[in-house]
Amino acid sequence: MEAKFKFEKLIIWQKAMDFGEDISVQADLFPKKEIFNLSSQIRRAVDSIALNISEGSIGQSGPEYRRFMGYSIRSLAEVVTCLYKAKRRSYISLDVFNKFYFEAFNLMNMMTAFKKTIK
Repeated sequence: MEAKFKFEKLIIWQKAMDFGEDISVQADLFPKKEIFNLSSQIRRAVDSIALNISEGSIGQSGPEYRRFMGYSIRSLAEVVTCLYKAKRRSYISLDVFNKFYFEAFNLMNMMTAFKKTIK
């Protein structure tokens, strides 16, 4: 399928989409007692990353687009905090934490670099 919207061509949006799906699958494995708490929170935060990238890219001025990228970056930081919570509560192993942390770190670097290029 050919990309129709410009955000679909952005590597950061593509990676945010993949990261979101991987985190969502992991959140399914959290204990039932977390369904309305940590599971829900991490899903909303990780979905917000790609959602704000796409929303900011549609007809926005540079300052407005940078603002939406800022929302995405903050959502990614929220996901990292949720991962720490999950690790501390023994919902994820250290290996799983490290895998997601590394992905988040790389995505964060890409997003902040991209934000700096927005005129």
